[in-house]
Amino acid sequence: MNILATTESIEKTIEALKVNGFEPIHVSSKEEALKKIKKLIPEDVSLMNGASETLREIGIVEYLKSGEHPWKNLHETILAEQDQAKQSQLRREAVISDFYLGSVQAMTETGELMIASNTGSQLPHLAFTSPNIILVAGTNKIVTTLAEGFERLEQHIVPLEDERMKKVYGFGTLWTKTLILHKENLALGRKIYVVIVDENLGF
Repeated sequence: MNILATTESIEKTIEALKVNGFEPIHVSSKEEALKKIKKLIPEDVSLMNGASETLREIGIVEYLKSGEHPWKNLHETILAEQDQAKQSQLRREAVISDFYLGSVQAMTETGELMIASNTGSQLPHLAFTSPNIILVAGTNKIVTTLAEGFERLEQHIVPLEDERMKKVYGFGTLWTKTLILHKENLALGRKIYVVIVDENLGF
């Protein structure tokens, strides 16, 4: 469930992602992934990110928290707002961020991306609203088929996320929604970058 993919599997996945309208970027390390992300995102654009162990592990979460970046960090703005009603409004407005940064729970050798969610807050970005998406994933997330992806979600991802949530917040998680990006319609003009890292990252 958490083994790095073979070179053959990685190559097959990359080619399939290209055919499906995504833009895969293959890097060797989490340090290289962080450098690539910094180059992909222009100055002064609005950026929203999802909760992700992978993003934390490559160092982008700490980089965003430092404030030493050239972007409009919408997630930071949301968390800084103490008024619940205003914070909810900011969350709704954030779905049209210029860039969205996240991860996937599985990607198939046939070029599909699987994202599981509890609240669904990240799904509008991924499905439609954000014109630029950057998804980061270790090659441990590569599976052969969608069926294997669902098995990975049920048997591996959800139990680990449930355990993490209980440690951090005192309550577990719910797997309520799954988004599958089969293809991207290039006529929409969106860019969906998939940064594939040759490391075991996230769950």
